[in-house]
Amino acid sequence: MKIVLKQASVIPGFGLTLGYTVFYLSLIVLLPISALFLKTATLGWGEFWSIVSNPRVVASYRLTFGASLVGALINAFFGFIVAWTLVRYSFPGKKIIDALVDLPFALPTAVSGIALTAIYSSNGWVGRYLEPLGIKAAYTPLGVTIALTFIGLPFVVRTLQPALEELDPATEEAARSLGASRMQTFLRVILPAVFPALLTGFALSFARALGEYGSVVFISGNMPMFTEITPLLIIAKLEQYDYAGATAIASVMLLASFAILLVINFLQWYSSHRYRTGV
Repeated sequence: MKIVLKQASVIPGFGLTLGYTVFYLSLIVLLPISALFLKTATLGWGEFWSIVSNPRVVASYRLTFGASLVGALINAFFGFIVAWTLVRYSFPGKKIIDALVDLPFALPTAVSGIALTAIYSSNGWVGRYLEPLGIKAAYTPLGVTIALTFIGLPFVVRTLQPALEELDPATEEAARSLGASRMQTFLRVILPAVFPALLTGFALSFARALGEYGSVVFISGNMPMFTEITPLLIIAKLEQYDYAGATAIASVMLLASFAILLVINFLQWYSSHRYRTGV
């Protein structure tokens, strides 16, 4: 007769931990989201559509989603390079650069917004050199993209670093010994292994940019139909005590974000499945 002893655990049992998890998530996530949709439901369909399809609101959607997407794509490309450099090479000042990656996390968003505005304005350190070239950064959609890129970089780098550390350099050497070029090694060995982590970092950077307010509100200039972001419109509605209007715009942002994240999660699962099965 074989006796199986249950291994003791410091953590309480599954039932208790699951119950606490559901309670905590309901309190922090589900209740606010439910309140958002319940407040929006007080509007009639015609009133709701009139608010969310207003040309000023649509222009803010276009800028917010477009700049967030561009910023996340830039971070996916350059974030990969930064993570690769920090993982694969040793050089003087490496710890300083590694710490600088987390600077957007440490800085208050308003401080980063003021700093970016000072740097990229027409008389700023960088803006004064861009102005003669006909490039205006501050108070334009380009400035919004710069701010969203700045706050999203750490998500890509910190997500990719563990995946790159687990990648065995021997697989790359084996590919080279079989005659693969550097580009073939990257595309067929390295990229498939880290692609799910890269997608995760991209999704986190994109989601963070969608809801960003503090670092954008200064450098954007907040010009309606041109540099006005959706979070600013929501804040404006709240300041006018138009809570239903604010929740209507927020609901559209939430549903669009869910749809985008669902597509990204599917791509993550698909790429992971292909990498594991080799299909």
